[in-house]
Amino acid sequence: MEAEKIISELGFKAVRSSGSGGQNVNKVSSKVILSFDLNASQALADEEKLILQHNLASRLTSENILILSCDEDRSQLKNKEIVTKRFLEIIKKGLYVPKIRKATKVPKAAVKKRIKDKKNLSAIKQSRKKPDVE
Repeated sequence: MEAEKIISELGFKAVRSSGSGGQNVNKVSSKVILSFDLNASQALADEEKLILQHNLASRLTSENILILSCDEDRSQLKNKEIVTKRFLEIIKKGLYVPKIRKATKVPKAAVKKRIKDKKNLSAIKQSRKKPDVE
């Protein structure tokens, strides 16, 4: 994954933001909407696209477009930086494939210790019983 190539493929759109800001909200388009077309991406390999399609299935539209928006700041430029950072984090997390767990055997020493402790506990309980008088 090359961040610069992916960033060059992003589409940004500025719209009017809601929330605090007074008259500024009505005049300035400070909210930034980021869109990324996963299928049309040249920066990602086909296998990376499949992994992202699987891992980000809930975030993608039916056309495999990832849409993020940010209106945290009153500045359009800062919102663009924030949404780009968020996008890169989502892509990195989406491409992460956990290692496959290898099943291991229980060590022989652990098995011996368990059996020894079991026999010891059994002997202690046997010694608590009343003697069998016959």
